[in-house]
Amino acid sequence: MSILPHLIKPAFLGALVLTSLPAWTAPRLELTGAIDAAIENDPWLRQSVQIQDALLEESIADGALPDPRMTLGAANLPTDTFDTGQEAMTQATIGFTQRIPRGDSRQLASEKKQEMAGVQPFRRENRRAQVMESVAHLWLEVWRTQQSIELIEDNRALFQQLEDVAEAGYTSASMGSRQQDVIRASLELTRLEDRLTVLHSQQASNRAELAEWIGPDQAKLAVSKDVPNELLRVFPLGWAETSAEALIRHPSIRATDQLIDAQSVDVDLARQAYKPEWSVSAQYGYRERAPNGQDRADLFSVGIGFDLPIFTGNRQDRKLNASVARLEAAKTERILQIRGLQAKARAAVARIERLDDRIELYEQTLLPQMEAQASAALTAYNNDDGDFAEAVRARIAELNTQVELIQMMAERAKNLASFRYLTSDTSDIPSFSLNRYQD
Repeated sequence: MSILPHLIKPAFLGALVLTSLPAWTAPRLELTGAIDAAIENDPWLRQSVQIQDALLEESIADGALPDPRMTLGAANLPTDTFDTGQEAMTQATIGFTQRIPRGDSRQLASEKKQEMAGVQPFRRENRRAQVMESVAHLWLEVWRTQQSIELIEDNRALFQQLEDVAEAGYTSASMGSRQQDVIRASLELTRLEDRLTVLHSQQASNRAELAEWIGPDQAKLAVSKDVPNELLRVFPLGWAETSAEALIRHPSIRATDQLIDAQSVDVDLARQAYKPEWSVSAQYGYRERAPNGQDRADLFSVGIGFDLPIFTGNRQDRKLNASVARLEAAKTERILQIRGLQAKARAAVARIERLDDRIELYEQTLLPQMEAQASAALTAYNNDDGDFAEAVRARIAELNTQVELIQMMAERAKNLASFRYLTSDTSDIPSFSLNRYQD
């Protein structure tokens, strides 16, 4: 059986959740509801929006000119009398200086913050995909323990019957039962109780972890009883889904691409350090009248200043080299990310395929054989033609096989959830633009 590869991701949630239950049944926790609640209540997503807003505000601030500097002073005061009218050059001054940053550094600083803000939408998309994977794993663990508990509790009655049969046979001596048969039956019941205790402990732990995402009230609900049959079918996974060309659309990779763009702006900023920084200043000086009453003209000064970046070997050159090295390191990190996603996705494919084979073997061959063996062993014992221990062992083996099947079904679904995350696609998310945040 095959399903088109482009249907894999949209069908994932539907494949894990049962259809609506009748209104008279107890409310159950479905996977879609758990994921929706986890995403809606995730404070990380709100934090990411706040970080994006902060970076956008900073981008506007970084693109503005520095505030002008004002100076107030008294110039050329005579030190013998400190009389402001004694000397002609004595004056009260007020001045303004405006610094003009190097080259295009203001625009580039603003652009860098915009690029950093553009990382956040992809990080949020990656976070949503991670939440889906984590909640799916926890939900499936709750399902596994719930199914295992119900299975063992259903079989406990059978082992109690075996204990009663062994005890009755031993008491009446009509079936050749021995005291060790009674003890063996009691021992197996005790082991079942211990397994139930372990499973209840695991379920409580899983529900506590799930409650972190969806709240304690929702986490207490029973989950759907059966994983749908879609999870037992061969999952059509082609290498096209795990190629490098496909994985570059993963939200974590696109977030890295945005960071690389920000690093490239850092390189351009480092190049601006080779350009001079300018400043424009103006000063007005007020002078009092001369001692003889003669009026004195006020003074006005204006000037332009700039630095001379001529000794660049140990500063500008080094900073530019460092920026280029960081940019190349970010590009290398992107390659490693893609390789990691590709390896994990292919490993998930391999595990799903092997689990499909095992599940098919268990359902079609092993479980029917186990059931037939257990029935034959019990029939032989009831006919006084078999060993009680063998009958008990056969039933235990059948029960263990059923529990293992539940475990494999959960593992397959968990690997499917992991594959869903590893092949997440954000191609529908537009490239970040500041215009989307402006009227």
